[in-house]
Amino acid sequence: MLDRINETFGLHKVDLRTYSPLALAFIGDSVFATVVKTIIIERGNCQGNKLHYHSAHLVRAESQALIYDLWQDIVTDDERTILKRGRNAKSVNSAKNATIQDYRKATGVEALCGYLFLDGKEDRLCELIRQGVEAVYAADRKSGEE
Repeated sequence: MLDRINETFGLHKVDLRTYSPLALAFIGDSVFATVVKTIIIERGNCQGNKLHYHSAHLVRAESQALIYDLWQDIVTDDERTILKRGRNAKSVNSAKNATIQDYRKATGVEALCGYLFLDGKEDRLCELIRQGVEAVYAADRKSGEE
């Protein structure tokens, strides 16, 4: 998809190391949400409010913090560096319905999603998100939330 965007709009590839972790998180937020919404819609057609509820549950900071903790143990060293840069980035935004720790971990998840997307590593991105979503659902079953 990124190739199509670049081609259509005449964009050129930029060295990803020049992007701030918050810029990576900016695009990663959308990428993560798009993948999650695709998963939700493909699991069944239902009312919009139910679709929103299920997707919002997965993209909230608390769920992304759980994903961050999982990813710490399964990512490469380079990916872990991006995760940590995202987590440590100082944002002017504050957590609305989350702890600051969860909010920062969520920013790390989004930064890595943005990095992988912009680097054209869609297979790796999807695999990590798959494992993360499965971990959130498993935690929900364990706590009786599902």
